[in-house]
Amino acid sequence: MKAWPFICLALAACAGPQVSQGTARPSYDGVQTRLLDGELVSFDVALRGAEGPEAVTRYAECAAAQYALIRGYGFARHVRTNLDSRGGTWRADAVYTISPDLPAGAKTIDAEVTVANCGASGIPTA
Repeated sequence: MKAWPFICLALAACAGPQVSQGTARPSYDGVQTRLLDGELVSFDVALRGAEGPEAVTRYAECAAAQYALIRGYGFARHVRTNLDSRGGTWRADAVYTISPDLPAGAKTIDAEVTVANCGASGIPTA
């Protein structure tokens, strides 16, 4: 019976470190905004510690929604996103149009709702 604790420790050591999925928090490394033409805006964002492109794409969407609100607009429409991943850092170069009225297209976002959802999810908007 006295060997039991030792055996358990030995087996745990053989299993290697236990990492719980989803517990690591990504590092949001900032947003660079460029006004391209009138209501066409580019957002360059970087994110470390994300498992895939969805998180950095969402980060860019949050930045676009906040920018629309800052400019006094209520909506944005996704135009395109270029993605890159190097050394554990995901980068997105995303382009959105911003507008005071709901734009035509399938990839529109309500800026106020999106900013609220980003805040609730812990995603910064700037």
